[in-house]
Amino acid sequence: MIHNQFNPQFRFFKEPEPFNKFTDKEQLQFCLGGTLYMPGTKNVVDKIIARNMNHVTSIVMDFEDAIRERDVTAAEDNVLFHLETIHQAWDDKKLSVDDTPLIFLRARNTIQFRKFAERLNERQASVLAGFVFPKFYSSNADEYLGRLDHLNKRLNVSLYGMPILEGRAIAYRETRVGELNALRTLMEPFKKWILNVRVGGTDFSSIFGVRRGMNASIYDILPVRDCLSDILNYFNREGTDYTVSAPVWEYFLAYKKDDLGHLLESDIHQTLLSRNPIINEAIDGLLREVMIDKANGFVGKTIIHPSHIRFVNAMQAVTREEYEDAAQILGTEGGVVKSAKANKMNEINPHRNWARRIASLAKAYGVVDDEKSYLKLILDEPNS
Repeated sequence: MIHNQFNPQFRFFKEPEPFNKFTDKEQLQFCLGGTLYMPGTKNVVDKIIARNMNHVTSIVMDFEDAIRERDVTAAEDNVLFHLETIHQAWDDKKLSVDDTPLIFLRARNTIQFRKFAERLNERQASVLAGFVFPKFYSSNADEYLGRLDHLNKRLNVSLYGMPILEGRAIAYRETRVGELNALRTLMEPFKKWILNVRVGGTDFSSIFGVRRGMNASIYDILPVRDCLSDILNYFNREGTDYTVSAPVWEYFLAYKKDDLGHLLESDIHQTLLSRNPIINEAIDGLLREVMIDKANGFVGKTIIHPSHIRFVNAMQAVTREEYEDAAQILGTEGGVVKSAKANKMNEINPHRNWARRIASLAKAYGVVDDEKSYLKLILDEPNS
């Protein structure tokens, strides 16, 4: 799989590199991009084999909120059918590993996860990328991660876990620090299996009885912003080696290609910050929030509609200036140097963590010339 192939005529300064479920974890954790959630009962196997998933590169088939409890068994059967069918397509050379999206399963709870894990065989597990653990608390973290570790050893595979940090213990200020401390301690022995930390923006909003509108971002909701800030502080700081994915954007509206044409020469960042209209309220709000996600160190985003993929993934690409600054920083032993564009000072040691992140994002999403390139990248028609 390769990200950001919406516009075949687009010319990157540096092309994104291919990846699959067997890519080294240190790079794969940056490759999730816009991760599409869908009910576990949904049948998409024919689209996957036909390579007709509309640029979807990572999906979560959901056993939790997206389905009714009485449909869990049917969803499990459907997922196992998908995994077996995809493996057979590999055997028959109808599909390659490189063309198979990263497939994750969101467990309903620890009991359902344990029972489903017992049904999983090695062929099916070899197709799967891992599991998403909702309502991941210090009270159930060891059960989830210990069971995942056991499953990997039993089947001799590498299935990753993606805990979702949500719930009242993190939402409430008086318990947040204790809960985050406990979670980080419990996760440490299983770090090699944790591909990504996800956050429950909608869950946090619900606890406080609020919901952001199209013209606001999750960062405008003060108590939710505090939760996200502290999660980043614990899991995105120097030396933690985790990546944290941004919360879901809940709105989607249709748009036409013609809506973007007049903006191809615009600086998308400046346009968003000045709140000049781009496409429509829903997409503009998404782009604005992704820009803030990226500035705060989130990588990728949970999405609930395929139309969001191109916008989220395009905005993960890095500019040539960022890439050249990162290369300069990583290629210099220490001190302070003038940037290639001579418009800033690059302090080698303080900026090294940022530079490593930029280098990983460049591999996954590519390098574009400048901010004016983002909308050209999003378009699926030749740019002039």
